[in-house]
Amino acid sequence: MDINFEYYKIFYYVARYGNITRAAEALGSNQPNVTRVMKLLESQLGCRLLVREARGISLTEEGKHLYSHVEAACGHLFTAQEEIGGKPERGGTVKIGATETALHLFLLDALRDFKREYPAVRIKIHNHTTPEIIRQLVSGKLDFAVVTAPFGMPDALRSEELLEFEDILAGGTAYRDLSKTELKPGDIKEYPLVGLGEGTATYDMYKAFFAEYGIDLEPDMEVATSDLILPLIENNLGIGFIPEKLARVSLRERRSVQILINCDLPKRSIQIVSVRGQGKSGAAELLYKYLKKEH
Repeated sequence: MDINFEYYKIFYYVARYGNITRAAEALGSNQPNVTRVMKLLESQLGCRLLVREARGISLTEEGKHLYSHVEAACGHLFTAQEEIGGKPERGGTVKIGATETALHLFLLDALRDFKREYPAVRIKIHNHTTPEIIRQLVSGKLDFAVVTAPFGMPDALRSEELLEFEDILAGGTAYRDLSKTELKPGDIKEYPLVGLGEGTATYDMYKAFFAEYGIDLEPDMEVATSDLILPLIENNLGIGFIPEKLARVSLRERRSVQILINCDLPKRSIQIVSVRGQGKSGAAELLYKYLKKEH
């Protein structure tokens, strides 16, 4: 039986994404063409591979069996192509999740350089809180994610560190006198605190950290994402913990001040997260490896 390898490649993307439209985007094709090829493949194999459902497609038993072989074959071929320096024949689309902090500390610079080298690759960034990004990744809506640690990670995922960073304690100009001294951990409760709210990993991290000093720390003003902390600090609504790099321009322009604290704050990091054992499209694998190489 002589079947065009391109049919198997398209089947790989359809099965990988569980959605005809997303597979077509990754392939740089269109939905009618992908649907046509899937019908041809089923006809040539003499069996049904896909079941069309309201939310996408699922594989029949025959489809699952075929995918187990096609996934391994495509994985080897994509890896070989990249190892010998080949670039994707088509651009393809990559869907990634990213937190605000990860975007500003690492991802924006890396993506700018990546697009110079691979302009045909389309990148869709889903900017949410870490818990929502993790949910989307597990459900298959994203190829991978770049998020700020710590975070709760299901067993189905794996992560690798891209960048380590440190927070500083900062305040607006109304807290300039505090920049001339050094606070003890317990002193922080004397001032209004701006921070991420309950249910976020950052909240839990600082909650546990200050509990070691016997301090029950609660934000006086809670925000949903870390990029909202600095504007509130600059407007003298409180003091707060923020990555030093994100505060650098504000500190230089004297819109805020750094407040020293006589303890070492927890180390934090930017992590790249993916689903264990799940293959990626050629474009997604290319960007994934590029970001790992950049750290």
